[in-house]
Amino acid sequence: MKRHVAILVFPEVEILDFAGPFEVFAVTNELTGFETFHTFTVAENPGSTRARNGLKIVPDHTLETAPQPHVLVVPGGFGTRALLKKPGVLEWIRQRARKAEHVVSVCTGALVLGQAGLLNGLRATTHFENFAELAAVAPTTDIDHTARFTDNGHVLTSAGISAGIDVSLHLVAKLLGADAAAQTARYMEYPWRNDGGLTR
Repeated sequence: MKRHVAILVFPEVEILDFAGPFEVFAVTNELTGFETFHTFTVAENPGSTRARNGLKIVPDHTLETAPQPHVLVVPGGFGTRALLKKPGVLEWIRQRARKAEHVVSVCTGALVLGQAGLLNGLRATTHFENFAELAAVAPTTDIDHTARFTDNGHVLTSAGISAGIDVSLHLVAKLLGADAAAQTARYMEYPWRNDGGLTR
């Protein structure tokens, strides 16, 4: 089954937060004969979006046109603070999360999942500078200060920026097997370990 992987983008999204997972799922798809993942970007509104430090992104879909994802990725960046005050975006995330196999946050994307109520009672992590913010929006969440990423089954969270690559490779291994993830990491020349070494 070819899975839809939707990556939310928004003004001031951190570049590697969304580009790292995009690369992992897209490369895996390529290495498996284009039969495993359809990876695309989603934004609240049509037109281009400016990421952190000015990179221009042209999203593939709006919230209204995006296919229901099997995997929903919510990256971080300074722009997540504005998303916390957008009930429409939060509700879209909740609705898509209900039907998704997995929901993944990168960095301060965890704040958005927390605000949406998706981290209640779960173990989670985020960028090391933002633990207090996560505790404020998700007071029932067990915040892990040492994990590179956390896996609660349905919901996965990762630490800052490059950790989004680790959690994405972990999810590839979970869905397709460790060999597929190792092959992807090797192609990317990324030093990934599949030995349970989840600490920072």
